[in-house]
Amino acid sequence: MITDKIENIRLYKNIPEKVADFIINLTSETPCVRYELDEKTYVNIETYSTKSVFSAKYEYHKKFIDIQLLLSGEEKIYYKPVNDITKPQPFNEEKDIGFFDELIDYKTADFVKLDCSNFMLIFPHEAHAPQIESENTPIRVKKAVVKLPV
Repeated sequence: MITDKIENIRLYKNIPEKVADFIINLTSETPCVRYELDEKTYVNIETYSTKSVFSAKYEYHKKFIDIQLLLSGEEKIYYKPVNDITKPQPFNEEKDIGFFDELIDYKTADFVKLDCSNFMLIFPHEAHAPQIESENTPIRVKKAVVKLPV
């Protein structure tokens, strides 16, 4: 897991230049759709209300690295190594997503707070629980999730 300021995104050589350019040019006015950056790389932009940590689940991917950043609002993303989590649900190969039934120990678990100034780079060996309310109150956010093939 890597987190940094959006202004530093070009420092990461594993992020293609076209992806960094796309991210740098995102605004809160960017429409909510799927953007195909090439035959394997895409970006989903969506809006939703953040949720309680008590209803969140860890998820992970095998085929893609996520870059997650907010265009409006703020949220927490809890994270943990996949190998440290028990109670997996069946992995959905078609959608490249797996979930865990394990509850998030919000008192001790590591998290990143996204706030429109930063991004989070999440690798396949890292489980993450996104969309969690930052201040114990749900708010509306707008998020970009870049999917980079492994």
